Amino acid sequence: MKNVKISDRELLLLYKQGDEQAFSMLLERHKDRVYTTVYLIVKDKYLAEDLLQEVFIKAITMIKADRYKDEGKFLSWILRIAHNMAIDQYRKAKRSPIIMMEDGSNIFNTLAFSETSFEDVQIKQDTHDLLKVLIKELPDSQREVLVMRHYMQMSFQEIAASTNVSINTALGRMRYALINLRKKLQQNTVAYDPKLYPT
Repeated sequence: MKNVKISDRELLLLYKQGDEQAFSMLLERHKDRVYTTVYLIVKDKYLAEDLLQEVFIKAITMIKADRYKDEGKFLSWILRIAHNMAIDQYRKAKRSPIIMMEDGSNIFNTLAFSETSFEDVQIKQDTHDLLKVLIKELPDSQREVLVMRHYMQMSFQEIAASTNVSINTALGRMRYALINLRKKLQQNTVAYDPKLYPT
């Protein structure tokens, strides 16, 4: 069995029939691309190596549970798993982003209060919570770019490479994400403090 002569689809079929070596060949064939996708996001060699293993374990689990529908796009499918798992890893870290709006202002401008009262702390927490909810409501492509840029500090070149789009497309998605986020913030009157969102 040589990699060049056997398609991913054929290897998957062999694996489903009990040929463990077939999946080993799939792993060997695609592990570099999967690793690169993960590393671009997490920027940590050891974490990327751990996630690489988790990605293939998840793929095996899904294949055995008959949750992979073969459309001849195994690589795209496993890269999407890798991409999502890498982003989830950052979400678990509970990092607070510094989001810059389209006019260059910090969304949490003036969060450093001169006298921090209980009310100020509560407003800050409520606003962070509200922001998380509103980000989740953004279209997938816009939310993805915003999270990668502001939560993960990825460059637009890295975002473009990770999501397989041009830099201009990534920039456009970010612009629309910020415009939509500002509109949502302005429409929301619960836990909204105008001091935190300068117009």
